[in-house]
Amino acid sequence: MVRSTRGAGNAATGGPDGRSPDGGRGGGGRGGGGRGEAVVAAARRPEVRLPPLTPYDGGLEPDGDYDGLEFLGADLAGQRGRGARFMDCALTDCALDEAGLGRARFIDSVLTRVRGVGTDLAGSVLRDVEVVDARLGGTQCHGASLERVVIKGGKIDYLNLRQARLKDVVLDGCVLVEADFGGAELTRVEFRECTLRRVDLSGVRLKDVDLRAVAELDVARGLDSLAGAVISTAQLLDLAPAFAAQLGVRVAD
Repeated sequence: MVRSTRGAGNAATGGPDGRSPDGGRGGGGRGGGGRGEAVVAAARRPEVRLPPLTPYDGGLEPDGDYDGLEFLGADLAGQRGRGARFMDCALTDCALDEAGLGRARFIDSVLTRVRGVGTDLAGSVLRDVEVVDARLGGTQCHGASLERVVIKGGKIDYLNLRQARLKDVVLDGCVLVEADFGGAELTRVEFRECTLRRVDLSGVRLKDVDLRAVAELDVARGLDSLAGAVISTAQLLDLAPAFAAQLGVRVAD
Protein backbone atom coordinates (compact mmCIF):
# COMPACT_ATOMS: atom_id res chain seq x y z
CA MET A 1 0.00 0.00 0.00
CA VAL A 2 1.33 3.43 -0.94
CA ARG A 3 0.10 6.61 0.66
CA SER A 4 0.69 10.29 -0.05
CA THR A 5 -1.04 12.94 2.04
CA ARG A 6 0.78 16.00 0.78
CA GLY A 7 -1.10 16.12 -2.49
CA ALA A 8 -2.92 19.47 -2.43
CA GLY A 9 0.00 21.55 -3.69
CA ASN A 10 1.26 21.75 -7.26
CA ALA A 11 4.86 22.82 -7.59
CA ALA A 12 4.76 22.80 -11.36
CA THR A 13 2.14 25.50 -11.74
CA GLY A 14 2.31 27.35 -8.46
CA GLY A 15 -1.22 26.80 -7.15
CA PRO A 16 -3.25 24.15 -5.33
CA ASP A 17 -5.83 24.04 -8.10
CA GLY A 18 -3.32 23.27 -10.81
CA ARG A 19 -3.65 26.65 -12.51
CA SER A 20 -0.82 28.88 -13.58
CA PRO A 21 -0.75 32.50 -12.32
CA ASP A 22 -2.36 33.82 -15.50
CA GLY A 23 -5.32 31.43 -15.17
CA GLY A 24 -4.21 28.70 -17.55
CA ARG A 25 -4.09 25.06 -16.54
CA GLY A 26 -0.64 23.58 -16.39
CA GLY A 27 0.52 24.70 -19.83
CA GLY A 28 2.91 27.49 -18.87
CA GLY A 29 0.44 30.30 -19.57
CA ARG A 30 0.29 31.67 -23.07
CA GLY A 31 3.47 29.94 -24.07
CA GLY A 32 1.66 26.62 -23.98
CA GLY A 33 4.16 24.58 -22.00
CA GLY A 34 7.06 26.07 -20.08
CA ARG A 35 10.11 24.05 -19.14
CA GLY A 36 9.35 21.62 -16.33
CA GLU A 37 5.59 22.18 -16.46
CA ALA A 38 3.01 19.49 -17.14
CA VAL A 39 0.40 20.15 -19.79
CA VAL A 40 -2.84 18.42 -18.81
CA ALA A 41 -5.97 18.57 -20.93
CA ALA A 42 -8.78 19.73 -18.65
CA ALA A 43 -11.96 17.72 -18.32
CA ARG A 44 -15.02 19.13 -20.02
CA ARG A 45 -17.69 19.64 -17.37
CA PRO A 46 -21.38 18.93 -17.92
CA GLU A 47 -23.78 21.81 -18.42
CA VAL A 48 -26.98 20.47 -16.92
CA ARG A 49 -29.98 22.79 -17.22
CA LEU A 50 -33.08 20.99 -16.07
CA PRO A 51 -36.47 22.02 -17.48
CA PRO A 52 -39.50 22.41 -15.22
CA LEU A 53 -39.93 18.97 -13.69
CA THR A 54 -43.01 16.86 -13.00
CA PRO A 55 -43.13 15.24 -9.54
CA TYR A 56 -43.04 11.45 -9.74
CA ASP A 57 -43.96 9.11 -6.91
CA GLY A 58 -44.14 5.83 -8.78
CA GLY A 59 -41.71 2.94 -8.92
CA LEU A 60 -39.17 1.68 -11.42
CA GLU A 61 -39.71 -0.76 -14.25
CA PRO A 62 -37.23 -2.58 -16.48
CA ASP A 63 -36.61 -0.54 -19.64
CA GLY A 64 -38.75 2.25 -18.20
CA ASP A 65 -38.62 5.69 -19.80
CA TYR A 66 -38.43 8.62 -17.35
CA ASP A 67 -38.28 12.05 -18.94
CA GLY A 68 -38.40 15.42 -17.13
CA LEU A 69 -39.33 13.91 -13.76
CA GLU A 70 -38.45 14.76 -10.18
CA PHE A 71 -37.86 11.86 -7.80
CA LEU A 72 -37.97 13.55 -4.39
CA GLY A 73 -37.33 11.40 -1.32
CA ALA A 74 -38.34 8.29 -3.27
CA ASP A 75 -37.69 4.87 -1.74
CA LEU A 76 -36.36 2.90 -4.69
CA ALA A 77 -34.69 0.23 -2.56
CA GLY A 78 -34.81 -3.21 -4.13
CA GLN A 79 -36.66 -2.03 -7.23
CA ARG A 80 -35.74 -3.28 -10.69
CA GLY A 81 -35.10 -0.69 -13.38
CA ARG A 82 -32.60 -2.50 -15.57
CA GLY A 83 -32.21 -0.75 -18.93
CA ALA A 84 -34.28 2.25 -17.79
CA ARG A 85 -33.64 5.70 -19.30
CA PHE A 86 -33.57 8.86 -17.18
CA MET A 87 -33.55 12.03 -19.28
CA ASP A 88 -33.65 15.53 -17.71
CA CYS A 89 -34.42 14.06 -14.30
CA ALA A 90 -33.61 15.03 -10.71
CA LEU A 91 -33.21 12.33 -8.07
CA THR A 92 -33.04 13.99 -4.63
CA ASP A 93 -32.76 12.28 -1.23
CA CYS A 94 -33.63 8.92 -2.78
CA ALA A 95 -32.86 5.50 -1.28
CA LEU A 96 -31.15 3.15 -3.75
CA ASP A 97 -30.31 0.15 -1.56
CA GLU A 98 -30.02 -2.98 -3.75
CA ALA A 99 -31.70 -1.13 -6.63
CA GLY A 100 -31.22 -2.96 -9.93
CA LEU A 101 -30.21 -0.33 -12.48
CA GLY A 102 -27.85 -2.33 -14.64
CA ARG A 103 -27.46 -0.88 -18.16
CA ALA A 104 -29.61 2.11 -17.19
CA ARG A 105 -28.95 5.47 -18.88
CA PHE A 106 -28.79 8.76 -17.00
CA ILE A 107 -28.59 11.73 -19.38
CA ASP A 108 -28.69 15.44 -18.48
CA SER A 109 -29.68 14.59 -14.93
CA VAL A 110 -28.77 15.51 -11.35
CA LEU A 111 -28.51 13.07 -8.44
CA THR A 112 -28.40 14.82 -5.07
CA ARG A 113 -27.90 13.12 -1.70
CA VAL A 114 -28.78 9.69 -3.06
CA ARG A 115 -27.88 6.91 -0.66
CA GLY A 116 -27.77 3.16 -0.64
CA VAL A 117 -25.79 -0.04 -0.30
CA GLY A 118 -25.38 -2.56 -3.09
CA THR A 119 -26.80 -0.45 -5.90
CA ASP A 120 -26.31 -2.20 -9.26
CA LEU A 121 -25.25 0.18 -12.04
CA ALA A 122 -23.19 -2.33 -14.01
CA GLY A 123 -22.93 -1.41 -17.68
CA SER A 124 -24.84 1.81 -17.12
CA VAL A 125 -24.29 5.07 -19.00
CA LEU A 126 -23.98 8.45 -17.28
CA ARG A 127 -23.63 11.38 -19.65
CA ASP A 128 -23.87 15.04 -18.64
CA VAL A 129 -24.66 14.14 -15.05
CA GLU A 130 -23.98 15.75 -11.68
CA VAL A 131 -23.78 13.60 -8.55
CA VAL A 132 -23.79 15.69 -5.36
CA ASP A 133 -23.21 14.50 -1.77
CA ALA A 134 -23.92 10.86 -2.49
CA ARG A 135 -23.59 8.28 0.31
CA LEU A 136 -23.12 4.91 -1.32
CA GLY A 137 -21.52 1.60 -0.48
CA GLY A 138 -20.69 -1.43 -2.62
CA THR A 139 -21.96 0.23 -5.78
CA GLN A 140 -21.44 -1.94 -8.86
CA CYS A 141 -20.38 0.18 -11.85
CA HIS A 142 -18.19 -2.34 -13.66
CA GLY A 143 -18.32 -1.84 -17.40
CA ALA A 144 -20.10 1.49 -16.99
CA SER A 145 -19.51 4.55 -19.17
CA LEU A 146 -19.19 7.99 -17.56
CA GLU A 147 -18.83 11.01 -19.82
CA ARG A 148 -18.98 14.65 -18.71
CA VAL A 149 -19.78 13.73 -15.13
CA VAL A 150 -19.09 15.66 -11.92
CA ILE A 151 -19.08 13.83 -8.60
CA LYS A 152 -19.00 16.47 -5.89
CA GLY A 153 -18.76 15.79 -2.17
CA GLY A 154 -20.10 12.73 -0.44
CA LYS A 155 -18.55 9.36 0.35
CA ILE A 156 -18.56 6.16 -1.68
CA ASP A 157 -17.20 2.92 -0.22
CA TYR A 158 -16.13 -0.12 -2.26
CA LEU A 159 -17.00 1.38 -5.64
CA ASN A 160 -16.51 -1.18 -8.41
CA LEU A 161 -15.41 0.54 -11.63
CA ARG A 162 -13.57 -2.40 -13.15
CA GLN A 163 -13.41 -2.21 -16.96
CA ALA A 164 -15.36 1.07 -16.85
CA ARG A 165 -14.75 4.00 -19.20
CA LEU A 166 -14.43 7.49 -17.71
CA LYS A 167 -14.04 10.48 -20.00
CA ASP A 168 -14.24 14.13 -18.92
CA VAL A 169 -14.99 13.26 -15.30
CA VAL A 170 -14.32 15.52 -12.29
CA LEU A 171 -14.27 14.15 -8.76
CA ASP A 172 -14.39 17.13 -6.44
CA GLY A 173 -14.11 16.90 -2.66
CA CYS A 174 -15.40 13.34 -2.40
CA VAL A 175 -14.10 10.40 -0.39
CA LEU A 176 -13.54 7.07 -2.13
CA VAL A 177 -12.67 4.11 0.06
CA GLU A 178 -11.31 0.97 -1.64
CA ALA A 179 -12.44 2.02 -5.10
CA ASP A 180 -11.54 -0.57 -7.73
CA PHE A 181 -10.50 0.88 -11.11
CA GLY A 182 -9.02 -2.41 -12.33
CA GLY A 183 -8.73 -2.44 -16.13
CA ALA A 184 -10.66 0.82 -16.48
CA GLU A 185 -9.90 3.52 -19.07
CA LEU A 186 -9.66 7.10 -17.78
CA THR A 187 -9.33 10.07 -20.14
CA ARG A 188 -9.32 13.69 -18.95
CA VAL A 189 -10.21 12.85 -15.35
CA GLU A 190 -9.54 15.34 -12.54
CA PHE A 191 -9.34 14.48 -8.85
CA ARG A 192 -9.72 17.72 -6.87
CA GLU A 193 -9.33 17.73 -3.06
CA CYS A 194 -10.43 14.09 -3.00
CA THR A 195 -9.50 11.41 -0.52
CA LEU A 196 -8.54 8.13 -2.22
CA ARG A 197 -8.02 5.36 0.33
CA ARG A 198 -6.72 1.92 -0.68
CA VAL A 199 -7.52 2.53 -4.33
CA ASP A 200 -6.86 -0.30 -6.81
CA LEU A 201 -5.35 0.92 -10.10
CA SER A 202 -4.35 -2.47 -11.46
CA GLY A 203 -4.24 -2.45 -15.25
CA VAL A 204 -5.78 1.00 -15.67
CA ARG A 205 -5.17 2.98 -18.84
CA LEU A 206 -4.73 6.68 -18.10
CA LYS A 207 -4.56 9.74 -20.33
CA ASP A 208 -4.57 13.30 -18.96
CA VAL A 209 -5.48 12.15 -15.45
CA ASP A 210 -4.71 14.88 -12.92
CA LEU A 211 -3.95 13.70 -9.40
CA ARG A 212 -2.07 16.79 -8.24
CA ALA A 213 -4.87 18.18 -6.07
CA VAL A 214 -5.67 14.90 -4.31
CA ALA A 215 -5.78 15.48 -0.55
CA GLU A 216 -4.88 11.88 0.29
CA LEU A 217 -3.56 9.36 -2.23
CA ASP A 218 -3.42 5.83 -0.87
CA VAL A 219 -2.63 3.25 -3.59
CA ALA A 220 -3.22 -0.35 -2.53
CA ARG A 221 -2.42 -1.92 -5.91
CA GLY A 222 -1.45 -0.81 -9.40
CA LEU A 223 1.29 1.71 -8.74
CA ASP A 224 2.93 0.48 -11.95
CA SER A 225 -0.14 1.59 -13.93
CA LEU A 226 0.21 5.32 -13.23
CA ALA A 227 1.60 6.10 -16.67
CA GLY A 228 -0.57 8.83 -18.16
CA ALA A 229 -1.26 10.49 -14.82
CA VAL A 230 0.20 13.75 -13.53
CA ILE A 231 1.26 14.07 -9.89
CA SER A 232 2.81 16.92 -7.93
CA THR A 233 6.44 17.15 -6.84
CA ALA A 234 5.36 16.62 -3.22
CA GLN A 235 3.47 13.48 -4.18
CA LEU A 236 6.49 12.21 -6.10
CA LEU A 237 8.67 12.58 -3.01
CA ASP A 238 6.14 10.72 -0.90
CA LEU A 239 5.80 7.93 -3.45
CA ALA A 240 9.54 7.66 -4.26
CA PRO A 241 10.21 4.68 -1.94
CA ALA A 242 7.33 2.76 -3.48
CA PHE A 243 8.50 3.56 -7.01
CA ALA A 244 11.98 2.35 -6.07
CA ALA A 245 10.58 -0.86 -4.63
CA GLN A 246 8.52 -1.38 -7.79
CA LEU A 247 11.71 -1.20 -9.85
CA GLY A 248 13.60 -3.44 -7.48
CA VAL A 249 15.94 -0.64 -6.40
CA ARG A 250 17.26 -0.68 -2.86
CA VAL A 251 17.89 2.71 -1.28
CA ALA A 252 20.56 2.86 1.42
CA ASP A 253 22.81 5.60 2.82
